[in-house]
Amino acid sequence: MTTPDPNTAGSGEVIAAPFRQPRVTPTLPWGTTAPHRGERLYRRVSAGSGVLIVVLVSAIGLFLLWRAIPALARDKENFFTYGGNWVTTNTSAMHFGIFDLVQVTVCVALFALVLAMPIALGIAIFLTQYSPRRMAGPLAYMVDLLAAVPSIIYGVWGLYVLAPQLRPVATWLNEHLGGVFLFATGNASVAGGGTVFTAGIVLAVMILPIITAVTREVFIQTPQNQVEAALALGATRWEVVKTTVLPFGRSGYISGAMLGLGRALGETVALLIILRGTQAAFGWSLFDGGYTFATKIAATASEFNNQYKAGAYIAAGLVLFLLTFVVNALARAGTRGRAGGDAR
Repeated sequence: MTTPDPNTAGSGEVIAAPFRQPRVTPTLPWGTTAPHRGERLYRRVSAGSGVLIVVLVSAIGLFLLWRAIPALARDKENFFTYGGNWVTTNTSAMHFGIFDLVQVTVCVALFALVLAMPIALGIAIFLTQYSPRRMAGPLAYMVDLLAAVPSIIYGVWGLYVLAPQLRPVATWLNEHLGGVFLFATGNASVAGGGTVFTAGIVLAVMILPIITAVTREVFIQTPQNQVEAALALGATRWEVVKTTVLPFGRSGYISGAMLGLGRALGETVALLIILRGTQAAFGWSLFDGGYTFATKIAATASEFNNQYKAGAYIAAGLVLFLLTFVVNALARAGTRGRAGGDAR
């Protein structure tokens, strides 16, 4: 752009005005503008928090391994296949293994999961598809409140309130399904109520809000245009659920179940109260007793006065840590798979 020179007015001579370079905002490699100072700080804090979590989890695993190695070196049995009584008094020749602990833990957790999954699915479908909006909020809140009840309350309730009510059911199952797998007459007394059967029902109530909450949130995200299209084609409400909601939320439902399973594997106080009176050897019956990983560690905390005795139980805790980590990783993988399917 040119402007007339005031000193040469009337001569018709014009000179060029100085050219100013436009202000260019630096861009990042992916095409966005450089963030402000606050945004840079936020990103660094977020990244640091993520790294801190990874470091803490790794440190916990390394600590458990470090404390377990001395005890494992003195173990005269196969740690993974030995299922007898733990003998840790003689620290130079110890006898312990996790075979029974794995069986009881898996049996209780899977039994609870089998009970909780269909109930959680039904609650989630009702709250998102059938319940009036005015009623859905309070009902969802009541289900979520189950997660706020302390574990010790669940344990006392299960042993002294629920177990006597379940005694006729347990007796009937023993009489009519006594020879069937998981329903064979157990080594523990059915009359006592402190069995895997009672513990699994209590644990199912404890993990129900986790599975329900995750499933409900996934079902809510079902694309509304798909629901309206199915209704426009004359589908009933159940057909809409079957053809749109369930296929969309299946992966999220399974992920919620895996999160509930991870919660069930590590439950301690409630199961310790229920199973403490029936610590007979587990024989793959719902009416047996036994120790889970968590209850075994909690029940023998008085033996932690020696690094080798404590190391034996820390070794069991390490296996539980890895098992829970794998279950949660599978849940996370399922969530990523659902997100990828939605993107496609």
